[in-house]
Amino acid sequence: MSKITIDPVTRIEGHLRVEVEQEDGRVTRASCGGTMARGLELIFGGRDPRDIPILAQRICGVCPQAHATAAAMAMDDAFGLADRIPPNGVLLRDIMLGANFLQSHILHFYHLAALDYVDVTAARGYQGSDPDLQSVAGFIDRGALAPFVPRYEGDYRLSREQNIAGVKHYVRALGVRRNCHEMLALFGGKMPHQCTVSVGGVTTQVTRDNIAAALSYVREVAAFIRECYLPDILMLAGAYADGLERGRGCSRFLCYGVFSEEGLFPAGLLEPGADEPAAIDADLITEDVKNSYYADDSNGLHPAVGRTEPQEDKPGAYSWLKAPRYDGKPCEVGPMARMLVGYKAGSAEIRQAVDGLCESAGIEVAALNSTLGRHAARALEAELIARKMQDWILALQPGEPCVLKVEVPDEGAGAGLTDAPRGSLGHWVTIEDGKVANYQAVVPTTWNGSPRDAQDVPGPIEQAIEGESIRDVDNPLEVVRTIRSFDPCLACSVHVARRKGDWNTVLPV
Repeated sequence: MSKITIDPVTRIEGHLRVEVEQEDGRVTRASCGGTMARGLELIFGGRDPRDIPILAQRICGVCPQAHATAAAMAMDDAFGLADRIPPNGVLLRDIMLGANFLQSHILHFYHLAALDYVDVTAARGYQGSDPDLQSVAGFIDRGALAPFVPRYEGDYRLSREQNIAGVKHYVRALGVRRNCHEMLALFGGKMPHQCTVSVGGVTTQVTRDNIAAALSYVREVAAFIRECYLPDILMLAGAYADGLERGRGCSRFLCYGVFSEEGLFPAGLLEPGADEPAAIDADLITEDVKNSYYADDSNGLHPAVGRTEPQEDKPGAYSWLKAPRYDGKPCEVGPMARMLVGYKAGSAEIRQAVDGLCESAGIEVAALNSTLGRHAARALEAELIARKMQDWILALQPGEPCVLKVEVPDEGAGAGLTDAPRGSLGHWVTIEDGKVANYQAVVPTTWNGSPRDAQDVPGPIEQAIEGESIRDVDNPLEVVRTIRSFDPCLACSVHVARRKGDWNTVLPV
């Protein structure tokens, strides 16, 4: 038996340390640890609740819109406004969140995960006319491989032509991501960290000009997804078919639901072997800290009354992530969870998308529960969102109100449950004397990347890695492929550095 330590796992968001024990080329135990301390919620205490949708975006620079949306929903709930948001405000939140989903999914596949499958050195010596490929080839020919390295070596199976196409799409995807950001900034002022999503709606105006511009952007993005993203996924499925058999994880899927269109991405909990998802009872969500660097007296609390009490020298702890559990059990969240929950719940759009891809790839729906299946689900979701966003944009009404006038209540409590690109996202707030008294956020990677709980049950990523076969212990490509298929974001999951001194002084990272 030997141990493999990957620290840090590269090409993800934030700092993740993974240790695996392997025997005869098979992982027997895995441990995932976030290596920076959590505590952004401590910064929110005592603030005006109206500030939080702006501040909460600082949890993550990749998916800030999801945190703005969840925070605004929590405040709407606490202010008693949840059913009164103007139609334009609801649509704008959907459009802006959708734009963030699109850029995040494209970023993840092309700029973070695809390099586990696409060999960029195939562009060496390229003599064609494509300027993007000429630029990449120039770097590679000079031995300057960044940002394509560091990487593990071996097991690259695509042909030279397929690898070159992958590199070309990598470069093209940079511009497509920019288009997504610019589309969001039409209504948010800027991106990342837009400045218009607010309690009671969105503080902007809808005009015919920004409707036309948004439509132009989203149609360009939809064309890229259709012409490049989905075909590239099918290309990988053909070359790496074993990726549809790896990384199955805990096979218990959770989705809070996302976007206002009823039935599109429904909420639900899908148990292993179940024919349909069960309704979600948010009271069953707790956070375990047995193996996390937090005081044990906060163990097992519901997020509404949760506490963030760092204990950096805690014996046995190995992660700054807490361990969320639903009814005492781990759940996988993310695009694959949304696809499978929606498919079993009967979402017509999801059924059509999943059945079409499975037919093209010659696979069963169950194969989505895998390392490559997560990538496929992400691409399907991007295509579906890009298509739906065109309807949402056209439904906007120029000149109509987008936000309510609000007054801060003296007391209140609320929850904002939605989904971020990486999975289920919940924000909980308690207001006392007109100020934030307690705030907790349970983010997607806290679900997926959680450590073992008090019953020694591993988190979803840990379970997906355990049992994995490894061809070369010095180049554990199989392990990092599975990790990256979850699109971990430790920036969301852990967010505070400590100055010398006590934990009363914290700095946002």
